[in-house]
Amino acid sequence: MKKWAHSGSLKQGLSHREEKHRTLARRAAAEGIVLLKNEGVLPLKTSDPIALFGSGAEKTVKGGIGSGDVNNRESISVYRGIKEVGVSVTNEDWIQDYDKRYKEAREEWKEKILEDARHVQNPFDAYAANPFALPDGRSITESDLEGAAAAVYVISRISGEGKDRRLEKGDYYLSGREREDILYLNRFHIPLILILNSGGPVELTDILQEAENIRAVLNISQPGQEGGHAVADILFGRAVPEGKLTATWARRYEDYPFADTYSYLNGNLEKEEYREGIYVGYRYFESFGVKPLFSFGYGLSYTSFKMEFHGLQTEKSSVQARIAVTNTGRNYAGREVAQVYVSFPQGGIEKESRRLAGFAKTDRLMPGESREVTVEIRQKQLAVFSEERQAWIVEAGTYGIWVGNSLDSAVLSAYLTVSREVVLEKTHRICPRKEPFEELCRDGSGNSETREEEAKEKAIPVYEFVPCSQPEIQYVSPAEEQYPVEDLIPLLYGNITAGASTLGSAGIRVPGSAGETTETLEEKYRIRSLIMADGPAGLRLRQSYQVDKETDSVYGTGVLGSLENGFLEPMKIHKNADTYYQYCTAFPVGTALAQTWDPELLTEFGRAVAEEMREFHVDLWLAPGMNIQRNPLCGRNFEYFSEDPLLSGVLASAVTRGVQYKTGCGVTIKHFACNNQEDNRMGVDACVSERALREIYLRGFEIAVKESVPAAIMSSYNLINGVHAANSRDLCTVVAREEWGFQGVIMSDWNTTVPEDGSIPWKCAAAGNDIIMPGNCDDDENIRQAYAQGELTEKEIRECAGRIIALVKKLSEEVQK
Repeated sequence: MKKWAHSGSLKQGLSHREEKHRTLARRAAAEGIVLLKNEGVLPLKTSDPIALFGSGAEKTVKGGIGSGDVNNRESISVYRGIKEVGVSVTNEDWIQDYDKRYKEAREEWKEKILEDARHVQNPFDAYAANPFALPDGRSITESDLEGAAAAVYVISRISGEGKDRRLEKGDYYLSGREREDILYLNRFHIPLILILNSGGPVELTDILQEAENIRAVLNISQPGQEGGHAVADILFGRAVPEGKLTATWARRYEDYPFADTYSYLNGNLEKEEYREGIYVGYRYFESFGVKPLFSFGYGLSYTSFKMEFHGLQTEKSSVQARIAVTNTGRNYAGREVAQVYVSFPQGGIEKESRRLAGFAKTDRLMPGESREVTVEIRQKQLAVFSEERQAWIVEAGTYGIWVGNSLDSAVLSAYLTVSREVVLEKTHRICPRKEPFEELCRDGSGNSETREEEAKEKAIPVYEFVPCSQPEIQYVSPAEEQYPVEDLIPLLYGNITAGASTLGSAGIRVPGSAGETTETLEEKYRIRSLIMADGPAGLRLRQSYQVDKETDSVYGTGVLGSLENGFLEPMKIHKNADTYYQYCTAFPVGTALAQTWDPELLTEFGRAVAEEMREFHVDLWLAPGMNIQRNPLCGRNFEYFSEDPLLSGVLASAVTRGVQYKTGCGVTIKHFACNNQEDNRMGVDACVSERALREIYLRGFEIAVKESVPAAIMSSYNLINGVHAANSRDLCTVVAREEWGFQGVIMSDWNTTVPEDGSIPWKCAAAGNDIIMPGNCDDDENIRQAYAQGELTEKEIRECAGRIIALVKKLSEEVQK
């Protein structure tokens, strides 16, 4: 067997890199925590004992399950974080009892997974269908609270790929025990702090009304391995909250648009009609006057800030808003996010009330300190897409510029006038709907227009702006002409010799990696394979693996062995073998990182990921995830940034720049596109209008492609208007390449061609989906047959191969430099 340098280390001790990245993970987790409520109780004093309860108190959930998990060395719970600060916890017996209940529940869950796995083709399906549910703790007693100055209750949820969250108690709703506990604690008239340790919202409206002693609420999301330390930093004032929500939290689930027909709730998992159109998230709540529990962009601090609008500067293709931010508090330094929203002229194409136009985060401001920030408003944030005219258009009229630290707090600060209509870009018609359906429309009334009328009495400055049409992109595909076409075909699917084509076990050179491109051309043409690892909360590799000392071959493991740090299928210990270790860092999940609203931090995060990629010999990171949080029940929302495409695109660009700053490292932005539910994710048909597709679901990808040049894109499993994304030439070639100028590689999500009704292998190549991952023999046979019959052309094969070879050369040359 061929030898290569092992990705792991024989040293098991904590490395300098791990220590450094732990510090970053802790800071990122703290910065992403959102303070939703605080009635003078936080920060707590370390000298005051507290009572600590809830499923996440000692078993804090670091992240979601599935390919987004990270097999890190250890994770810090809220309990441990609080104890290490030196705070006394009054209910140690409750914590110890919960630990026993948890271990018993885990063993029962493990037995069920192993049993179900015997009856399915892919063991991951058994795992995905049965996410672990955290058990209830014992009933709280008065003795648990003896001497406590405050009570902290941690509500945790687990979700992941392959299954959406449930509209049930214990998931979207509080469980019976959680509600009972909180109301019991409320009787003792001591401050109660709720901590939400969930990848998405948990409905709190009723309990916040019923339990008057809930004095503070923290949304910590799923904060990664250092979450417990970060929570303690916030609770006890070692860090000041600065996170902001990236999705609207409704008062009731029913307040979301078409809530009752999402995913499994409509009884039809074959078709999902996006009837809300462009009215996703805050666009819906704002435009239709539905009051949320917590608005988009909302988050409190331990200090207070004032914003003063200092004017606009118009440039060729953007507008710069200057905003002075002052820390008006007396006791704490802090950071604030200046958010700018735009409202539109009425008439013409129907539009939402307001739209995020730009944002900027301040440096740390001392009490009384003021700093001016500049917020860029890209001209396309003023544009609407016209299906009839196939163009992005900035309409003539007056635009309102709103400034604040959340959508609800933003005030009208300026008018921007556009004297004539400007067509920014002409497009091609894509993804036509197979069946018409009625899309949500509004009657022209909305909150921002009312506010605008009220503001006309004030002295609102007026500025003129002349948008600039964008030149058409000229895309030329790098077709490979050097090699016989038959020899290039193995490039079009992954390395089928690497092992089982299941999640997390398709890579062998780096154990636990997600997969590799083909090694078939290495010896003959010196075209090496590219190694890929899952994300987006860090690298997902096997924590350890064994290597035979004589043959230098790696002992493999099944898919279950690559999950849950090997809990489901522990590593077998072999005689005459060395053990190698691959301790990666579990950073906060995508939503938690996004709640920082801090592109500089996300670039720093990207650089840290790249450092681990180089250490473990990974070429392509299958991240960041940037699908839109269309509905709070999506099981994979924790991996994604926001309900807003601008915020998603800007933050994905920041991560991409960080990763690709390191030579030889590339990102794979995913899942392109409309991967907005997990139930039947491989077969659901996302029925969506072209306008909603372009303005909401493609816009973030567009920003990332144009502003950060990612190495690769991963297409999604689902169909869009009847066509699998991996088979969609409209998406892979027309939009990504011909309209956006994307030069990189497009790959499929894993096993997209395996189901009978899945993507067709040869049509992937014909569409411009260059690589089918992780690859199987049927892919090869189907592609060769289609080529022999003239269905797949030599030109299409050479273009796919050319892009793959170009990326291999680029990443290889960067490493050699």
